[in-house]
Amino acid sequence: MPENFKPISNTPPYTFYGKIKFYGRTVLDLQLLTIYKDIKKVLPNYKGNVIDIGCGQSPYRFLLNKTRVKYYGIDIGDAEKFGYQNAEITCFDGEHIPFEDEKFDAFLCTEVLEHVEKYQALANEMHRVLKNEGEGVITIPWSARYHYIPWDYFRYTPSSLKTIFSKFSLVQIKPRGTDISVIGSKIIVLFFRNLLPSSLWKWLFVPVWIAMSPILLIAIVISHIALIFNLGSDEDPLGYTVLVKK
Repeated sequence: MPENFKPISNTPPYTFYGKIKFYGRTVLDLQLLTIYKDIKKVLPNYKGNVIDIGCGQSPYRFLLNKTRVKYYGIDIGDAEKFGYQNAEITCFDGEHIPFEDEKFDAFLCTEVLEHVEKYQALANEMHRVLKNEGEGVITIPWSARYHYIPWDYFRYTPSSLKTIFSKFSLVQIKPRGTDISVIGSKIIVLFFRNLLPSSLWKWLFVPVWIAMSPILLIAIVISHIALIFNLGSDEDPLGYTVLVKK
């Protein structure tokens, strides 16, 4: 099954272009915006050995205090199928974390678990390699299109997340966004999928989508207002952020 509108690779804001891409994208990519807002509250507080599980291009490494953190990034060996190439990673099989018990003081795992067939095995590994009193943050999508086809397997409810991470002594699950921001996100994707069509004949309709662009602008504005003031129902969010402690 072909993927008509592939996700844009998430890269860190180290260069001038990288900053424009990352922060500019947060205006349109509400998933990225809400993930960034949540994890920037916790990552600067991490210290010691920190592992980034399924790290891709390590887009959030910049939020860690490099004077207090020793960073370890791990990802599957063929991560290029997700559009990522990172020479500074340790390869793993997506299930077994190749480090000893209780090595890490903290971990992060962003938008990875939906791509893992044996998700419980990986969650157990997160618990195994984390030190006692160690902390972790996991983000997953809820309202997200079928992406990185065919390596997109699951969407998780809060009930299932509590079970998956039940080995941890503390599990906090926070919705990211509401149904209003979900609707806005769908409209944004709809417009950009049609403004940048994959088929030649669809370019004939691009002027129509351009003419309707005020709808896109209204959706963007309303979505950001909804996120700022937490408007709408959080029972149908963009995704979830899970904070755990061993």
